[in-house]
Amino acid sequence: MTRWGILATGHIASRFAEDLRLVPDAELVAVGSRAADSAQRFAETYGAKRAYGSWVELAADPEIDVIYVATPHAAHHEAAMTCLTAGRAVLLEKPFTLDLASSTELVDTARDAGVFLMEAMWMRLNPIIRRVVELVEQGAIGTLRTVRADFGVAGPFPPEHRMRNPALGGGALLDLGIYPISLAHLLLGVPQHVRSWAHLGPEGTDENTGILFGYDSGAVATLSCGMVGASELSASITGSAGRIDLPEPFFRPGSVTLHRDGFAPETISAEEAGNGYQYEAIEVQRCLDAGLTESPLVPHTTTLEVMTLLDTIREQIGVRYE
Repeated sequence: MTRWGILATGHIASRFAEDLRLVPDAELVAVGSRAADSAQRFAETYGAKRAYGSWVELAADPEIDVIYVATPHAAHHEAAMTCLTAGRAVLLEKPFTLDLASSTELVDTARDAGVFLMEAMWMRLNPIIRRVVELVEQGAIGTLRTVRADFGVAGPFPPEHRMRNPALGGGALLDLGIYPISLAHLLLGVPQHVRSWAHLGPEGTDENTGILFGYDSGAVATLSCGMVGASELSASITGSAGRIDLPEPFFRPGSVTLHRDGFAPETISAEEAGNGYQYEAIEVQRCLDAGLTESPLVPHTTTLEVMTLLDTIREQIGVRYE
């Protein structure tokens, strides 16, 4: 039995707690929040045995094997460091932190302590996405040529909302853009060329962002994210001998369509259950059972490479966090 703690009590924490019920041999032991009443309500709702009014108390609970950190972006570093230094394994919500330097510090801390740490990039662990990667690697669509993906939401968000607040890592890039960027990285790796442009809001955070990755292989990735209009949330992967279309939402598709030259289109689907967060919990438990300190499916190197790309893009579009 893997004993879980959840740090934070917001929307994502709630969805994760719901899906944890679908994971074999998983038990929600405790929840922690800076507001004791919020922690108590969360514990009562999701059946946690204990509720703590501080992160330190949660991390000190000796009956917890791993803690899922679900705070807003700007608190990821502090929360994860609190858990790691207490010797607790950590599943840290994406994006890892606000920048490469603080992400590297977390990875170094986990490695030095021999404690498990993984970014909660649930898209990489989705069964359909993993099948797409297999198809590409098997040459089902030939040599990979292009990846297209976009993630836009309608908004508008009020000035005080975290999506507009630079102190909270606001803007479209970290919250939404990380998905198309991670998809391109998953399929094509680190680009040799990065070009980006964005329209910034009055607070200095990006409202509408376009990104182009170029690869020496000749492949390109055209990516976009924004909070000024609801986009299709789709993606398409094109190769020299076919194409894979990922419908809305591309980061958690119920099915994909494989188009191959000379063949009828083929729909590939899988049974959907829960919110899709159970797969990252299953991977964490698999790694802990195997004595691993990082996941081979979401390795530290991948997290740091994606964070490097996010830093590069922020520099190009002129977004600064406080």
